[in-house]
Amino acid sequence: MTEEQFPPVDAGDDDVRAQLRDINERVNELVSLLRSQQEALRRYGMNLPSSTLDALRRLRSHNDMLSSRVIGLQAELRQLRGLAESTALITSSLDTSDVLNQVIDKVIQLTGAERGYILLRNEQTGEMEFRVARSIDPEQLGADEFIISDTIIDRVVTTGEPVLTHNALSDPRYQSQESIVGFALRSILAVPLTVSDEVIGVVYCDNRVRAGIFDEYALNLLKAFANQAAVAIQNARLFEAARARLVEMTEVRDLMDNVFTSIASGLITLNRNNVITAYNRAAEQILELPAASALGKPLAEFVPELAGAFERARREPLELDLVVERQSRRYWKVKLNPLRNAAGESEGIALVLDDLTDEKRHEAQLDAAMRYMPVPLENLRGTDITALSGQEREISVVCADVRGFTSFSEGVEPEACMTVINQYLSRASDSIELFEGIIDKYMGDAVTGLFNTQLNPQVDHAVRAVRAAMSMAYDVAELHRGLPEEQRLYYGIGVHTGRAVIGSVGSPDRREFSAIGDALELSKLLQENALYGEIMVSPATYALVKDVFEFEPLPPRHTKGRPEFTLMYRLVGLKRKTGETVRVAS
Repeated sequence: MTEEQFPPVDAGDDDVRAQLRDINERVNELVSLLRSQQEALRRYGMNLPSSTLDALRRLRSHNDMLSSRVIGLQAELRQLRGLAESTALITSSLDTSDVLNQVIDKVIQLTGAERGYILLRNEQTGEMEFRVARSIDPEQLGADEFIISDTIIDRVVTTGEPVLTHNALSDPRYQSQESIVGFALRSILAVPLTVSDEVIGVVYCDNRVRAGIFDEYALNLLKAFANQAAVAIQNARLFEAARARLVEMTEVRDLMDNVFTSIASGLITLNRNNVITAYNRAAEQILELPAASALGKPLAEFVPELAGAFERARREPLELDLVVERQSRRYWKVKLNPLRNAAGESEGIALVLDDLTDEKRHEAQLDAAMRYMPVPLENLRGTDITALSGQEREISVVCADVRGFTSFSEGVEPEACMTVINQYLSRASDSIELFEGIIDKYMGDAVTGLFNTQLNPQVDHAVRAVRAAMSMAYDVAELHRGLPEEQRLYYGIGVHTGRAVIGSVGSPDRREFSAIGDALELSKLLQENALYGEIMVSPATYALVKDVFEFEPLPPRHTKGRPEFTLMYRLVGLKRKTGETVRVAS
């Protein structure tokens, strides 16, 4: 280690060396003076004692040794100061790349190496990887000419001990290694980066020009520095891993918060004391309570109706339908599930809360509306909605009118009148729906039913229509048993099978599913030809049902200008396999 290798770092070093040089100069001057005196004395046959010059020579030699030692100590002191400063510097950063760059720069400075690099163990693969290098073109890191002493690196990694060679070319340990012999490596120094007895990397430096540039002192110095550097590097890596994990957890948390917030159901979690620990936006809306007022409070304080369910919900999932009285009546569906830790112990309860108030209100409105709608909503299931815009098809139409109702209504109160007519129309509607027909419309005391529309396609639609008409007659006969004589009215019923256009008709604000065409007019004409309790069918319907029912042919009583209407059939009854006929009720 030379003075040139370690330049002074402060004025104190110069003062000490100046004093030593001054002493040395004074000794030299004294030696020169004594030699002059000795020569003068010799001319007179005298001489100085030999011990005088010897003492001065020893003093000069001792002073030279002291100067050399002071220079060495000062160099070591500067190294130690640099080590302390470097340690403080690298431990102040938690960026791995920054720490590695500082470490390799300080290694080159402390050792006087020509070049160097650092390898770190990949935490996933366990392999050593280059992380930073000096005096080497980074593009050469993977090139064949890049000098790597695999033997030395492997030795350091395997043993966990440093390697120092003053001249690798003459070192018998490496005579056979191509990377050393082929690339003329001379001075080599490699030390492990160790944390908790585990080698996490290697610091390597070398010199291809000068042998013996590294000594034991440089080795010990680098070992001390490497120990501190390893801790700093590991801390930086742990910090970056923790930061990456934190970023990942933050992203997951944000995602969960977004999911938690966007769920339409109210989500609430409780701890072991039934205190609210999580509470999403939907819960705020359902309970009409902001999260700031709910978090940290017992749920029973806001929903006392649930207080008795918590104990059971800790043991098993529970589902409840609650009717709660707030400013208005609310209908809630609550699902409670136990929250358990890894050991299966109860940690609290998770609640999913749905407000069904609007749904209940809509159901009530729908139930009320169904009483006035001509089409049962269940018939819409599985139907191509485009077909409702209009479709021509063969249908069977039942038209029923309550005979004598007009004269009857003139003698009773309006409320009583509506009560009576609704009784008859209800029987007619029930009969039509019994055989899966659709109520087309109510016209005062008349009702029309449709069979084989796109909402209720039927192969035997004509048979169903006639049976519905026959059922009306039986239902009216049964109704008469409970009515006074003056309220006993009868149906006149007409049934016809023909083509019609069926679809949604009306204005943009009000639409109805109905049929348009001659089929409805003919069924109404047949109904008008029917007397009290009679069921009249057209020849078209008769042709389809004559094997099922017994009929009596009749000439029309009136045709309303239809010359082609020359024949109609009055229903007698339903044929039995035994040959008997079940006659229509009268």
